Amino acid sequence: MSVTRRITFRLYPNRTQLRQLHDWRRLHCLLYNAALANRKTQYQKFNKSVDYFEQQNCLPEFKEFWPEYKPLGSHALQSTLKRVDFAFNRFFSGLSKYPKFKSARYYRGWTYPCSAGWKAISEGKNGHLKLSNLGTIRMRGTARTWGKPSTCTIIWKSCTNQWFASITVKCSPERQLGKGAVGIDFGTITAAALSGGLKPIIEDGSRDLATFFHFYQ
Repeated sequence: MSVTRRITFRLYPNRTQLRQLHDWRRLHCLLYNAALANRKTQYQKFNKSVDYFEQQNCLPEFKEFWPEYKPLGSHALQSTLKRVDFAFNRFFSGLSKYPKFKSARYYRGWTYPCSAGWKAISEGKNGHLKLSNLGTIRMRGTARTWGKPSTCTIIWKSCTNQWFASITVKCSPERQLGKGAVGIDFGTITAAALSGGLKPIIEDGSRDLATFFHFYQ
């Protein structure tokens, strides 16, 4: 059965990539705030509700006026607009307060919602992450089960000033049993017997399970 698992790798960008990552993070933050301001202004001044699809359809024209957004990728920009839409949906559902503007100083990152714009060069242990218009970044981490990568979220942690890639993969995990598995049969005449035929003798004749397992270990 196929399931979705998330694995987090730490990224090790070079100096040029580090500056570019922070610049992209800033641009995504500005886009988030601009989308939020657009919804707020349209409703307060014109009593008009703006939804995600309306803002998404404005992206091509938006990138013509702001060409610095072109290298970021359309799908990643759409994902940031989705974050704004999600925040408003939670507000209208009564699950959170009215969305607030984000500080560029603490804005955490962005998401690639599909396979476009990035590629994980790994078999589940360490490897590299390739981002369009930025290059290949070394990453370290280990996945319990590896599969087909589907989404990637780039995360910056301000407390440690470190970058991470949170990657979701579609996989079929296999549970591995240890070699020391033993069957235990509890009875009336014999308190307990192992599958190998061993019958531990408890000195005081009690059937205390803690004593039994201590004997077995």
